[in-house]
Amino acid sequence: MTTSAPLPARPRIIRTMKLPPMVEARIAECFEAPPPPSQPLQTAEALRLAEEFGASAILLTHATPLFADMIPQIPSCVKLIATVSVGLDHLDVAALAERGIMVSNTPDVLTDCNADLTMMLILGASRRVTEMSRVIREGWGRSLAMDELLGLRVTGKTLGIVGMGRIGQGVARRARGFDMNVLYNNRRRLPEDLEYGASWVRDLNDMLPRCDILSLHLPGGDSTDSMMNAETFSQLPKGAIFINAARGRLVDETALIAALKSGQLAAAGLDVFRNEPHPNPELLSLPNVFATPHIGSCTVETRSDMGMLALDNVEAFIAGRPLPTGVTA
Repeated sequence: MTTSAPLPARPRIIRTMKLPPMVEARIAECFEAPPPPSQPLQTAEALRLAEEFGASAILLTHATPLFADMIPQIPSCVKLIATVSVGLDHLDVAALAERGIMVSNTPDVLTDCNADLTMMLILGASRRVTEMSRVIREGWGRSLAMDELLGLRVTGKTLGIVGMGRIGQGVARRARGFDMNVLYNNRRRLPEDLEYGASWVRDLNDMLPRCDILSLHLPGGDSTDSMMNAETFSQLPKGAIFINAARGRLVDETALIAALKSGQLAAAGLDVFRNEPHPNPELLSLPNVFATPHIGSCTVETRSDMGMLALDNVEAFIAGRPLPTGVTA
């Protein structure tokens, strides 16, 4: 993305978090905004700042949710919520629309980084990186036995993808490089050119027993809450690998812990958790959990592109143009 020329009237905005240097430079050049906060703002604090500053738009992330009970507190000056994310489960889009407040998000620009991270989680969990890292950090000091800390080979395994959107498709493309057999469960079958050699399985219950590795790529919501539970974990082959880089809400973590302790799951690779940023310490203590702190988009390129796309939406809104990535209820 390229930096836009300054608008004739500099829009007044606030952002609830500090953004990458390229994005901050564009804000300084093209917008009126208070200094970036050192830590992400809580919702009440963000709304208070928006009212004091007279902001017409708020840039925020999942760390600053706007649920139905919070919508009446939004000051009348705010006409656009530009979330620097793809996911919308931290926003009540319908309630915002009823207030006449527009919403935009940042799709597409996160796809590659999230798919890359998924492959890292697959490899890290399969090759027992948490345990291997502990050996190194404790000084190593001896040769490992031939049967010690054996991981699982990823090449040639069957990968099941639940949710074949942009990121799921990106994972399927990457999995081809590992000669993996890829299955996917989606509400409907995709056109062949978007399957990337994967095979559609209509019923999740039919797919689970065939998966050496299962990876979730669904949005969070009431309909998918705890879709991975004791029953669904039990349908996987014993010793399967479980990956979640989507939403923590998709998983019953008590059932996940039980499956990891019993050996039903050999390992899990997790980037998301139900209680962020304070995940269940019992889950994190397990040696067969390879975990990262919700960093799917955490690269210079992607975070910069996300911020720039959010600002593109603000500029379009101020100019009276359609939002490049507007969201409807």
